[in-house]
Amino acid sequence: MIIGVPKEIKRHEYRISLTPAGAADLTVDGHTVLVEAGAGDGSGFGDDAYLQAGAAVCTREELFGRSELIVKVKEPIPGEYDLLREGQALFTYLHLAPNSALTEILLTRGVTAIGYETLEEHGTLPLLSPMSEIAGRMAPLMGAFYLQRIHGGTGVLAYGATGVKPARALVLGAGMVGTNAVRASIGLGMDTTVLNRGIDRLQRVEELFPGRVKTLVLYEQTLREEIREADLVIGAILVPGGKTPVLIPREMLRVMKRGCVLVDVSIDQGGCAETSRPTTHDDPVYDVDGIIHYTVANMPGAYPWTSTLALTNATLPYVKVLADRGIDRALKEEPALAGALNTYRGCIAHKALAKSLGVMFRPFSAE
Repeated sequence: MIIGVPKEIKRHEYRISLTPAGAADLTVDGHTVLVEAGAGDGSGFGDDAYLQAGAAVCTREELFGRSELIVKVKEPIPGEYDLLREGQALFTYLHLAPNSALTEILLTRGVTAIGYETLEEHGTLPLLSPMSEIAGRMAPLMGAFYLQRIHGGTGVLAYGATGVKPARALVLGAGMVGTNAVRASIGLGMDTTVLNRGIDRLQRVEELFPGRVKTLVLYEQTLREEIREADLVIGAILVPGGKTPVLIPREMLRVMKRGCVLVDVSIDQGGCAETSRPTTHDDPVYDVDGIIHYTVANMPGAYPWTSTLALTNATLPYVKVLADRGIDRALKEEPALAGALNTYRGCIAHKALAKSLGVMFRPFSAE
């Protein structure tokens, strides 16, 4: 199979979807790997490393024109729409629920689109997990930075000081992002509380951090009570394939501290606050009613070397299955890949996505 690895063109996205070691694995198996010139520079992997791994370095147009399977990091943006073609397969983070324009392009072009974030296996999200881990650990760091008064924050130091209380962090969600946000918040010395609807994950958090975190079931009234005292709120809610529920309506901002920082990691799927909108690394924050919103949609892109290695470790086994067996056979034989399918032959093939968009769901069939 011909596998294409394009350069990411989303603003300040430095990751690449495949390391040279991953490319070597695929070429040894007899596949052709096309890497766009300069695609790995931002992650510290030059063109020479890919050439030594047996890949071919080429132009963007040649890559999209020849590749049967496109492996990316982030969803295609408008500058890439015209390069997608019928019969091509796309394997990347898609986050289609809040992105009707891209969804329409994939349907119109007949692209087989498989989402990292919707691939589930053994009750886990193995391709979302590495980036969720990184984003979760980044969230308290970013929040602590913007708590500085010079950025409009409350002026509370995360660690506190002798005789002075530390900052209070409120984490919404106890999945992979939330658990790692708790880990980093505790490490920064913050007084940390996590809210989650299910009790099982709260028990897991307490087992991991006994006596170091407060756990509460997520009810609206509980959220309102806890958010009043928070210096940092981290949105870590996920509905695989679907849009994130809005937990923080705009009117709730009025009860929060002026200068509180909201880091909405769930922005990829729409965000958990009514006032959340995607931002970029070069303009990451904005103020609504005195609340600092940090809503960068590709947070792990700020640490591309770590992120690229972690991502390839997780995705490469699935890329190899798709390449070795062919797309349709792999989808037919591997339930995890079939479950990650978002669009197929002009139809929505993911139930949660179809529900979010209010359209008909057509499950995958290779017949």
